[in-house]
Amino acid sequence: MIQLKLIAMTTFRSLLFALLLLAGLNLSAKEIYVSTKGDDHNPGSKEKPLASLGGAQNLMRQLRTNGSPKEDFRVIVADGTYFMAAPLVLNEQDSGTENFPVTFMAGEGANPVFNGGIPITKWEKVSEKLWKAKVPEVNRYGFYFEQLFVNGKFATRAKSPNTGFYFLKDVDETIIHKGTGRSPEMGVQKFKIFSQAANDVATFTKSDYEDAVLTLYHKWDNTRKRISDFNADSSVVYTVGQGMKPWNKPDKQTRFTIDNYKAALDTCGEWFLDRTGDLYYMPNKGENISTFKVFAPVLQQFIVLEGNPKTGTRVQNISFKNLKFEVSAYRMPMMGNEPAQAASPVEAVIQADFTKNITFANCEISQIGTNGFWFRKACSDCSVTQCYVHETGAGGVKIGDMAIPVNEIDLTRKITIDNNILRTGGFVFPCAVGVTLFQASDIKITHNEIANYRYSGVSVGWVWGYTYSPSKRNIVDFNHIHHLGWGELCDMGGVYCLGQSEGTSVSNNVIHHVYSFDYGGWGLYTDEGSTGIMLENNLVYACKNSGFHQHYGKENTIRNNIFAANIKAQLQATRVEEHLSFNFTNNIVWYNEGTLLSSRWREVKINSDYNCYWDTRTKDIHFDKLSFAEWQASGKDKKSVIADPQFKNPTTFDFQVGNKALMKKIGFKPFDYSKAGVYGSAEWIELAKFDPALAQQYDIAVKRAESIRK
Repeated sequence: MIQLKLIAMTTFRSLLFALLLLAGLNLSAKEIYVSTKGDDHNPGSKEKPLASLGGAQNLMRQLRTNGSPKEDFRVIVADGTYFMAAPLVLNEQDSGTENFPVTFMAGEGANPVFNGGIPITKWEKVSEKLWKAKVPEVNRYGFYFEQLFVNGKFATRAKSPNTGFYFLKDVDETIIHKGTGRSPEMGVQKFKIFSQAANDVATFTKSDYEDAVLTLYHKWDNTRKRISDFNADSSVVYTVGQGMKPWNKPDKQTRFTIDNYKAALDTCGEWFLDRTGDLYYMPNKGENISTFKVFAPVLQQFIVLEGNPKTGTRVQNISFKNLKFEVSAYRMPMMGNEPAQAASPVEAVIQADFTKNITFANCEISQIGTNGFWFRKACSDCSVTQCYVHETGAGGVKIGDMAIPVNEIDLTRKITIDNNILRTGGFVFPCAVGVTLFQASDIKITHNEIANYRYSGVSVGWVWGYTYSPSKRNIVDFNHIHHLGWGELCDMGGVYCLGQSEGTSVSNNVIHHVYSFDYGGWGLYTDEGSTGIMLENNLVYACKNSGFHQHYGKENTIRNNIFAANIKAQLQATRVEEHLSFNFTNNIVWYNEGTLLSSRWREVKINSDYNCYWDTRTKDIHFDKLSFAEWQASGKDKKSVIADPQFKNPTTFDFQVGNKALMKKIGFKPFDYSKAGVYGSAEWIELAKFDPALAQQYDIAVKRAESIRK
């Protein structure tokens, strides 16, 4: 009897243990403590903490037996600022398991900050308008930094012009080596410039030629080069590097700036670093020399997760919670940066390859020279939630590799980017994107605040045309995407799509204030070969060229959207193809300036019906050159109507539809566009609100550009 009871108790305990594991509750956990007062030779206890994440990593490796964890590892970080000497590099031996994960987290009530730079102190006044500090590491160790962060923001490296751009007068190129690719492997570019810019280059010293950077803005790209030579008689500057890309060469519409030469230091907020180590700064109004905080970046990355591509072993089951990372560097290569759409090669401060189940929650990344996150090669089941990424040299988040992987199993998939604030980037690479999806499938980009970039908000797909693309079933829903472009580049969209993307959804987003330099500036943009995409329940307004544009694509569906108050046109389609380009149904199109249609909408093969069109200026709406009756006679919009949707207050961008009879007639289903953007605590929602002063600056920039255009 006693033996039977023992067997029963043993069985019960085994079942209980199994149930607890299934419930995700671990019976054992190892807590490792990190503190600014710690030492990496300590045992990592609460009483004797370690000093760094690297120290915690080493201790975890020592504590493991047979390479497999038998307990949770929780690295608990105390309050304070931790200056990182090197990035934390995690590989497969640092992985957790589903039952015993690894977590790097802030202690209760703590706000630890990991800083990749050095503070610049001991400032002195050269004058009331010029301050100076000595950075001995510059002369001693060759530590020449290219970004500077003042009071938590990017400071402007001395540049000309202070506002706006210079234009190229003429462009020529001598090919040194053609090679076998689409663009020459080596060439010398000859840029003829106007007198004002030539006067700037004429001030160059020898060191200016070594350090000054010419940044070209041409269509959707930027090229960054050092000036190799200057001919004052002909006002020509020369650069050397790869040959110009034949599909996007600089031309007479190309604008440029010149930065990082001493004579350009002439306005508030600018800085210049001399090779002697003298750092000069012209303070903004209200800045105090005794209280302002300045950091020069040293590290280029904070966390690198790298599995084993040879064995396919992933780094997995690691979480990061409530941590802040700030101040990182980007250093331009000697030959500069060749143009690359979406700044595609630029790395991230948190970068992952061959990973699974890696999560970041409630983390902050700011004041960085590159991108925030990149889940690049062979990543799956990872997430970034409620993170704040801002003040970036490039973009916010990148997903997938640029090349299609040889083995399908290595395709990045099932990454979730939800409820994040991603904004204010492109300081080094204006052509960067808020969120970029390269070769990746089953990705969820939801409920994010994406704003204040110089190019697109979200880019989906990385195959041009109708060749095979693995990017399927990607979700871009419930995002608030706005204040993009600033009139600096072209060919951009709030959401930009490429290639065959069957199963992809772009829905329930609010997209507004997208303004390009010339062409582009669209809300929803299905570019080359976009196929099988559903674009539904989006509110799109105040975009430059149109609310929706399809360059060319196949069998997309644009349904139940509101396109309103866009500037030049509301709807645009470009390439005429034999197949069905898209379905356009149950949409409301409202405008008070510009035209209804642009480019070749009338000629493109579409199914268009059950839509509402309304021009506040006239009931005689024309579809290109056709009256509404003629348009309907051509087979389009036979059951569509011209009617006022009775928006609640379009002057304040309140587009709630009041005309219930209209909605019923065209089958329009009202959607709650207030759900787009972040969710959660009142503090988080308040943080996501856009700065009214910045919005005003944007409006002024658009108004100025429009006055020139007209």
